[in-house]
Amino acid sequence: MPADHAPHYFRTVQRQTVSTLIVTQVLVGVGVSAGAGVGALLAEDVGGSADLAGLGGTFQVLGGALIAIPMAHVMAARGRRWGLLLGYALGITGAVTMIVAGAVRNFPLLLAGAALFGGSNAANSQARYAAADLADEAHRGRDLSTVVWATTIGAVFGPNLAGPGEPIAEWLGIPPLTGPYVFSLLGLVLGAAVLFLMLRPDPLLLARERAAAVATEPLERQHGSIVRGWRTLLAHPGALLGLVTMALGHTVMVSVMVMTPLHMHHGGASLRVIGLVISIHVLGMFAFSPLTGLAVDRWGGRSCGLAGAMILVVAGVLAAQAPIGWSAGLAIGLFLLGLGWSFTLVSGSTLVVKSVPLAERAGAQGAADLVMGLAAGGGGALAGVVVGQLGYSVLGACSAVLAAIVALASLLIRVDGSTPTDAVRGHTSVTPDPVLPDTVLPDREGDQVG
Repeated sequence: MPADHAPHYFRTVQRQTVSTLIVTQVLVGVGVSAGAGVGALLAEDVGGSADLAGLGGTFQVLGGALIAIPMAHVMAARGRRWGLLLGYALGITGAVTMIVAGAVRNFPLLLAGAALFGGSNAANSQARYAAADLADEAHRGRDLSTVVWATTIGAVFGPNLAGPGEPIAEWLGIPPLTGPYVFSLLGLVLGAAVLFLMLRPDPLLLARERAAAVATEPLERQHGSIVRGWRTLLAHPGALLGLVTMALGHTVMVSVMVMTPLHMHHGGASLRVIGLVISIHVLGMFAFSPLTGLAVDRWGGRSCGLAGAMILVVAGVLAAQAPIGWSAGLAIGLFLLGLGWSFTLVSGSTLVVKSVPLAERAGAQGAADLVMGLAAGGGGALAGVVVGQLGYSVLGACSAVLAAIVALASLLIRVDGSTPTDAVRGHTSVTPDPVLPDTVLPDREGDQVG
């Protein structure tokens, strides 16, 4: 590769990386969301109690959060591809386990399967960071949000497989509510295969090579420690704001979303109507992500995070006023719930990417997703109790209050926009992301750009 073609090479790899992630997100989006419309119903059916309905979604979220820990270590050592594949492999195992648990009506096994299935959520979430590894600073929000948007196609289509899943389940001789997880299994397998074959060269490894090519001193070794990543997040105000925005925004979304199918089902809504409302919600989550990314690039993560928080407040209020079963207000509220989540996720993620050094990315991003998952998992668990004891309207009101805290954090935490430093363990060496170098980087076997 000629030296003066190096910038073009990186742009080509970035385009290929984003394209591969788009295809993967579409396929895995079907897999992750196919069971979203029936997860709470399956947990209630197998567990035998409405109070247990939220635990399926909660274990899925918590599983995804915990799986982010080994994924961060693998990414730091071997790059994005192997880390994402670990998450998808665990998700595939979880889908099989949930089908078996539903067939034998074993609730602990169902929760174990849900936790493993959360690996697919963890991998889907971490894929957005892969899109930002080689992106130039002016377009990080755009590239990151494009990958988030790609999930729209599969995620909107997936919940509507609740209906077709019933004859599939009958044909296979398994319970009707496990039928959608057959589609989950298929989507995850296809998505993992595309990622394994096409995500070459690895964007994180290539970003490190690019940094090494222009560094005047040997680069610090890469860190995948979640503990160190947590300390890195706390050391940078921009990253801290990104963490708060993502974690609380995700908690609001998960808490309301996981209990909405149950709220509708108790009001007599059919599986097809429930699937439609969840699809509308997922449309809000992903369809407008590219516009969100452009807004973040133009006005900054702090301002867009504030906007997302205010949208979530409105969504919580609408959910609090929604009658049991079906209503237009509930559908609008769920759409806004997804849209507000999109703003908080893209703005928060971009703040984290921009605020931490390259050497700390894997660990800091893994820590951010761990906190986000744990917070949302706790919120999902409490949501089941709140709905069971106090009602869905109280859950909506509590969610609105939590979203208001995100808005308050956006106003109070100041982002100075300075270059990220290694402010961990007292070390302060400036490590900005390098510009595209006019340097020849050797091609690695099997990693040529196709």
